[in-house]
Amino acid sequence: MADNSTEHEGRVALVTGGGRGFGKAFGEALSALGAHVVLADINGDAAAEAAAELTAKGLSATGVACDVADEAEVGAVVSEVVERHGGLDILVNNAGLHAAYNKPFTELGLAKVRRVLDVNVMGTVICSLAAHEAMRGRPGAAIVNISSSAAYANRSIYGVSKLAVRGLTVSFAREFAADGIRVNAIAPGLIFTDTVRAQLSPAEADRVLGEQILRQEGREQDIVEALLYLVSSKASFVTGETLRVTGGFALSV
Repeated sequence: MADNSTEHEGRVALVTGGGRGFGKAFGEALSALGAHVVLADINGDAAAEAAAELTAKGLSATGVACDVADEAEVGAVVSEVVERHGGLDILVNNAGLHAAYNKPFTELGLAKVRRVLDVNVMGTVICSLAAHEAMRGRPGAAIVNISSSAAYANRSIYGVSKLAVRGLTVSFAREFAADGIRVNAIAPGLIFTDTVRAQLSPAEADRVLGEQILRQEGREQDIVEALLYLVSSKASFVTGETLRVTGGFALSV
C-alpha cells in the first residue's frame, strides 16, 4: 500500500467552521497529511484554540475569525492566505447552521429563515467565489461543500438550504472546471458525535437508525474519510458529485 502520509505536503487548505465538529476534524486530517490548514470560524477563539491543538502536535495550522456570510471578511481571509502562502489548494465549505434550524418555516419566522440561507447557501457562494482566483490552475485544486441527508428529505428550511448546496456544487463544478478546480459535496447522515448523543433522545436515535439501510451509527471518521477521498488524486475524475454518507438514509434513484 502506498504511503500517503505526506500526500498534501506543501498544499494549503481553508476549512470554514473549523473551530469545532467536522471542521476541526477535517483540519486535523488534512494537516496530518502535510497541508497547512487555515481554520476559519465565526468564533475566532474556537478557531485559534483548534489551531493551537494542531500545532502542539507538530502540525501546521492557523485559526482566524470569519463569518462566511460576510463578503468582506471572507475576502480578507483569502487575501491573507494568498499573501502568506501564495495560493489555495483546498477549500472546505463546512460552516453552517444546523439542528436549531431544522424546524418548520412557521416556527422559525422570516429572520431565522434568512439567516440560514445567508450562512448555508450564500456562505458557500461567497467562499467559493472568493477562493476561485487563488485556486485557479493549482494542481489538484478541489472544493468540497458540506450538504446533508436532510437535502433528500426536505422537511425544513435547513433541508432546503442543503439541497441548494447540492445544486451549487454542480454549478460551480461546471464553471470552475476550465480552471482546473474540481467541486464536490458530502451529504452526511446522522453522525453520532458526543454532541449529538447529548442532544438526541434514544427514541429519536432509534427512529433515524430505523430509516437507514445499514443499522449502525455513523462516525465522524466516516465523513473525514469521504473528504480525504474527494480532495485526493484518487478522485481526479470526480466533479459535480454529492457523496452520500448516510448508511442508506432516504435512499432513492
